[in-house]
Amino acid sequence: MKPYRSLVVLLSMAVLGVLAAQWLTRQDPAALGRVIVRAGGHDYGASLPTAVLVLVLAWLLLALAWQTLRLPFRIWGRYRTRQSRARLLDGLRALQCGQWTRSERLLAGAGRDPRAGPAALAAAVRAAEGRGDEAAAQSWLAALEERDPALHAVLQGERLLERGRPVDAVNALDVAAAQPLPPRGLVLRVRALAAIGRAGEAYGLLGALRQQSALPPAELARLETELATQCLEEAADANLLAERWETLPKPLRAQSPVVAAYAARAAALRWHDAALRHLDHALDTRFDESLVDLYGRLPIGHVDSRRASVQRWLQAHPASPALLLALARLARQQGQWLQAQEFLHRAIAQGGGADAWEELGHGLAAAGDDALARRAYANALRVARGEAAEELPGRDLREKIYDLAVVEERDEFGMPRLPQP
Repeated sequence: MKPYRSLVVLLSMAVLGVLAAQWLTRQDPAALGRVIVRAGGHDYGASLPTAVLVLVLAWLLLALAWQTLRLPFRIWGRYRTRQSRARLLDGLRALQCGQWTRSERLLAGAGRDPRAGPAALAAAVRAAEGRGDEAAAQSWLAALEERDPALHAVLQGERLLERGRPVDAVNALDVAAAQPLPPRGLVLRVRALAAIGRAGEAYGLLGALRQQSALPPAELARLETELATQCLEEAADANLLAERWETLPKPLRAQSPVVAAYAARAAALRWHDAALRHLDHALDTRFDESLVDLYGRLPIGHVDSRRASVQRWLQAHPASPALLLALARLARQQGQWLQAQEFLHRAIAQGGGADAWEELGHGLAAAGDDALARRAYANALRVARGEAAEELPGRDLREKIYDLAVVEERDEFGMPRLPQP
């Protein structure tokens, strides 16, 4: 469109010049005024319109001469730009194909371009890394730092994070703190902060990630859950734990990993009532096997009330191995080993796996039955490796049938529920 626009402008100026010339020929020169220029002892006179027209024509001629003189340099500049872009494209293609030496050579040529240079230098760093030349990679990084500090900070942070140096990655990204980090830099900063145990700061950057669409929605939601869990696990005291819990969005506080992290940290800080209260609420709202397992494991006391809650949930989920295992653990804490043993056999029959066998081994060892305890521990190892467990002696057919039998589950309309896969 630029040549066409230039042609239209020139034609318009020619038409205006013709119209102006016709107008001047019809006017009285004396009435239009005169311009006299004295130079070198000579006087040069002309009417005012003629003088203006001469000046315009002189300016146009000078502009045309200047453009003509610049034309070879402009043609050469455009040629170099096209060559640089071609080298950049070929270098990037070679980089993707793993042709490290050829890619680095092409990208080095493209790096001299004012606009494409930073992208070419960043790709040259990766090409040098591909052929294992760290010195060359550092030299390209130094050149990139002069051309584009923000891109240099992002690339350096990514490299350091890949090498397991999150502290250095955070420091490298902080260099670009004077200007806003691009979305990629924010993602790297979040992951580096999480890696060095500063999940609270990383969680505070999620709003910027969401605003800039730095991650797909599903990945951003997964990252939010991970950071919320880590924030709670890193809480130094009960007050900080409560503050972080209250600042989390309500839907996030309903997720099982987040509730589990809060309960485990609260129990570790000897805030037993809070841990028990939130676990009870979460399991009443939505049943989850992992939370049930934590419910039975945590050393938070209140054994009688916890056992009553587990038995209530077991009525709604009679085939849950986690509930049976939790009941066994609570019964063993109450000194009721025979009941705990029955619950453990039922848990094993319902798919309790290695945890149920290990708990059975603990109980048998505490009861003094070392032979059966060793066999239970061996079964725990077999099941953990995906092998079949060996039956323990002493269980008759009636007891085995009882272990496998469960009450049929029905919905609110009385229809049987199908077993969940």
